[in-house]
Amino acid sequence: MGLFSTKSLERIQAEAESKNELRRTLGPISLIALGVGGIIGAGIFTLTGVAAATKAGPGLVISFVLAAIGCVFAGLCYSEFATMIPIAGSAYTYAYATMGELVAWIIGWDLVLEYSVGAATVSIGWSQTLKALLQNLGINLPARLTASPFEVLPGGGTAHGILNLPAVLIVVAVSALLMIGIRESAGVNNVIVVLKVGVILTFIAIGWSFIKPANLTPLIPQNTGHFGEFGYSGLLAGAGVIFFAYIGFDAVSTAAQEAKLPKRDMPIGIIGSLLVCTVLFILYTHVLTGIVPYKSMAQSAAPISLALKEIRYGWLSTAMNMAILAGLTSVMLVMLLGQSRVFFSMANDRLLPKLFRDVHPRFRTPWRCNFVLMIFVSVFAAFVPIKVVGEMTSIGTLFAFVIVCAGIMIMRKTNPNAPRPFRTPLVPLIPILGIAVCLAMMLGLGWTNWARLVGWLAIGLIIYFGYSRSRSLLNQEK
Repeated sequence: MGLFSTKSLERIQAEAESKNELRRTLGPISLIALGVGGIIGAGIFTLTGVAAATKAGPGLVISFVLAAIGCVFAGLCYSEFATMIPIAGSAYTYAYATMGELVAWIIGWDLVLEYSVGAATVSIGWSQTLKALLQNLGINLPARLTASPFEVLPGGGTAHGILNLPAVLIVVAVSALLMIGIRESAGVNNVIVVLKVGVILTFIAIGWSFIKPANLTPLIPQNTGHFGEFGYSGLLAGAGVIFFAYIGFDAVSTAAQEAKLPKRDMPIGIIGSLLVCTVLFILYTHVLTGIVPYKSMAQSAAPISLALKEIRYGWLSTAMNMAILAGLTSVMLVMLLGQSRVFFSMANDRLLPKLFRDVHPRFRTPWRCNFVLMIFVSVFAAFVPIKVVGEMTSIGTLFAFVIVCAGIMIMRKTNPNAPRPFRTPLVPLIPILGIAVCLAMMLGLGWTNWARLVGWLAIGLIIYFGYSRSRSLLNQEK
């Protein structure tokens, strides 16, 4: 079998109707809510403070616009693929159909950075938000049980954390919910999405009057002399960091096999959730950096808690932190859902062991896959600092988007007559712009993150050539 053998569209569609099929229960509203659930929470609730303090300053609002531009280009490409190939697997499945098995494996392995490590990032933000909420209520959690062993505890000393226990507990709880079933999970997510969007709008409306113009001046702080530390390069680096916030629309595509009418509903879910969240991101970031001096947010995984201390409404701080906890929970739900569906597709192709495609006879979910992911994500949540896992997620996500944009151009050449209920406009211009913008943001993340990405992909290639290639379903049929 050649390393670049592809799966035909006909075969992919046939597999979508196999006996292992997942339940089709999601309509357009649920898909938009799924996307909003994934997008709102991750970036604005966890990484905004770090990105503003170390990369872009108040100019982070511009970074969000840059990231949104890249998302629009990639989202249009995702929409075409999602309607042509409406099954679980996202970019992995698209790469298998266009660029062959080796590239599909690389992107599937890369998606672990996007979804699993992303879920760990959000769980750390969840832990810090819980800590802030309990402090408002007069309860102090042990500091060493809410921080990584690689983090110095606040207070100016040299003491380090032991593990982030609340982050582990929420990963376990969300994983258990996903094992029960997609219908129940989506129902919970819909309720949480309504709650957190309402509270974000409340924060914007009330917080606007507490903005201090001095905190927003200068909008783009002077560069420190190092690439990516403020100045115009800092805007690019900031966009790379907070690009993490936009992966929710990508996660919508992983639920294609569970959509009622995927050819109609997938573009609605992807583009709709992206547009809603971009507007909210820009308004939220403007208020946050206007209330809190950006330099004071360098070590905060829950920057909004700092802003709430400046607002003279005690009840709002408690209510906001409760809503943020719910919002971050829904983000983890979307990410772990997306990861399990990618592994489900890879296991169906025999690139991963059978346990990743085992579906529970009652709940009809890949429950063993969810269990393995629970263990893996819990380790990252317990022991790795948020800055490291956040930037790993961003570069992995951007790499996946580059592959998807390239795949659209290849598919237009190799399958020009295939039905396309949604067509990406202005091909090849839109995919080329998507690749250029995403690569630029990857460059802004610096060489350390490139080294982590290359190292992670090298581990994946060892697994592919040592295990997956010889067991591949395509290889067995040759």
